[in-house]
Amino acid sequence: MAEVPGQISCTGGGISQFFERVCGYSRRCLFRVISMGPLPNHLAFIMDGNRRYAKKCGQEEGSGHKAGFSALMSMLRYCYELGIKYVTIYAFSIDNFRRKPEEVQSLMDLLLEKIKALLEKESIVHQYGMRVYFIGNLALLSDQVRAAAEDVMKATAKNSRVVLLVCIAYTSTDEIVQAVKKSCISKSNDIDASGIYKHDDTDSDIEGMDMEEQEKRIQLVDIEENMQMSVAPDPDIVIRSSGETRLSNFLLWQTGNSQLFSPAALWPEIGLRHLVWAILGFQRSHSYLEKKKKQV
Repeated sequence: MAEVPGQISCTGGGISQFFERVCGYSRRCLFRVISMGPLPNHLAFIMDGNRRYAKKCGQEEGSGHKAGFSALMSMLRYCYELGIKYVTIYAFSIDNFRRKPEEVQSLMDLLLEKIKALLEKESIVHQYGMRVYFIGNLALLSDQVRAAAEDVMKATAKNSRVVLLVCIAYTSTDEIVQAVKKSCISKSNDIDASGIYKHDDTDSDIEGMDMEEQEKRIQLVDIEENMQMSVAPDPDIVIRSSGETRLSNFLLWQTGNSQLFSPAALWPEIGLRHLVWAILGFQRSHSYLEKKKKQV
């Protein structure tokens, strides 16, 4: 009789493994069917609802963010299995620094822990051949978090199978402002190298300028090249959990032709069905979106 509990535990473990294999096989079959249609190349996630999830479950706020991280790992696995190359996540906004100091510190501690974990051999970075970028004003982060982020970017620089872009200490307006500043500095350096540029304060017709004069003006392409998100194509789908339809200052420059999907589920509750539904919606409107892109 003493061996019965052990036998039950072993049997339970075997059933669990069998169930996981069945689920994995079913998921791969589903993905193969979905792959018959056009697939997005770039998904962006606004991970909203972690604090509300904790409150809903009667837990501390920090537990909601931890549950949200587990949901993120599942989403990254699904995206990898589907062959989606680029995934962008909105991890921490510049505006989030306005929250209570203890909450901000708790989030920074969690970020530091998870960023460091990416360097471990069994992490998704090594499993998926993932390159990681941290997008945002990293100077606003603590020295420890910034150093950890730089270590991960350096360690994954040669990976190319999939790309994860983590927007941290980020807002789209800040990204645009920084890109304009870099463009001005770059253009100024080019002018200094080529000679003195005399600028007329009056508005002039660009079409009437010669090529040399036009090159001294900041063009759209100059700003786009200096955007931090220029390392990836524009997102095909933006998924924001908790039913909100706002972008909240996230990728405003890049999402003019992106499809927005807003499931009611809070971020820790988001799952495979939400991702599949978003992709099916993308496939239904794919031809229309492609026409719109060609018109731009």
